[in-house]
Amino acid sequence: MRAFLGKVSFLNRILALLLTLSLGMSSFLFWRVQAHAEDEIPAYSGSVTVVVNKNVPDFTAKEITTKSYEYYGELDKLGRCTPAMACIGKDMMPTQERQSIGMIKPTGWKQNKYPGLVDSDPPYLYNRCHMIGFQLTGENANEKNLITGTRYMNVEGMLPYENLVADYVSSTGNHVMYRVTPVFEGKNLLCSGVQIEAYSVEDKGKGISFNVYCYNVQPGVIINYASGSNKADPNYKKSVSADEFVVTGGTSGVAMERNAPAQNDTTTSTGTSYIANKNTKKFHYPSCSSVNDMKEKNKLYYEGTRDELIQQGYVPCKRCKP
Repeated sequence: MRAFLGKVSFLNRILALLLTLSLGMSSFLFWRVQAHAEDEIPAYSGSVTVVVNKNVPDFTAKEITTKSYEYYGELDKLGRCTPAMACIGKDMMPTQERQSIGMIKPTGWKQNKYPGLVDSDPPYLYNRCHMIGFQLTGENANEKNLITGTRYMNVEGMLPYENLVADYVSSTGNHVMYRVTPVFEGKNLLCSGVQIEAYSVEDKGKGISFNVYCYNVQPGVIINYASGSNKADPNYKKSVSADEFVVTGGTSGVAMERNAPAQNDTTTSTGTSYIANKNTKKFHYPSCSSVNDMKEKNKLYYEGTRDELIQQGYVPCKRCKP
């Protein structure tokens, strides 16, 4: 009997050791990824995203697999989300409509409305942002996957990359390694932004490969990241970028003029070469007025070449003639 109990005790010690090592590796992974991101991220300068590590994702050989799975890190002592990681496959993508997530209150949730600054109705500053998008794994009210993020970061920063991965997986059946790391400075309850990494497995990154950081900001709003509190910036003046102008006139190269800003062009992802309509199979310049008529679910934000889109069955818009 004593021998039996001794064996049980020994096995318990082994299991405890393995558990400790597992937790240690998880903490190391969190530290490694977050520290790597913080070291390279420049201050926000007007673009919602910035490339990290020359756009090369930082997955190790041991992390890359073709077996679909999803992992959400435990909340830290302050209740904040930690990195989420998955191998996205078609078998993980949702087959039902998204359910309510309104009962989740992520850290830093200090909600306010900003008419004229936030492009939504009602114009709430914050969204409950899925770190790994619903269209990728079908996660609903999972507190380990929901952070407080500005509408600007969610729609213009994260969504184009989520759609890019979802479209790739749906069309090819291949798998994509995907990791999202929220970056919190010190004991701040609101993250400064998120790092998103993705790598298509079967084709070794030829289809999908990126490493970007999305800033958790909202132009025209001053945010206190320690608590998530916020207020309108009294010095903010909405500027018009060169990309918001449309060129009108003849094609002779003479008497061309810069006209008024393209109307309602507020949801275009910075750096997007084209926006294609998955329904009509037409692609457009981001400034094309036809983009405003598209439903968000039909938009494909594409950063490749014109010829690549044509090879995929898309045709150029006759209005903006991309």
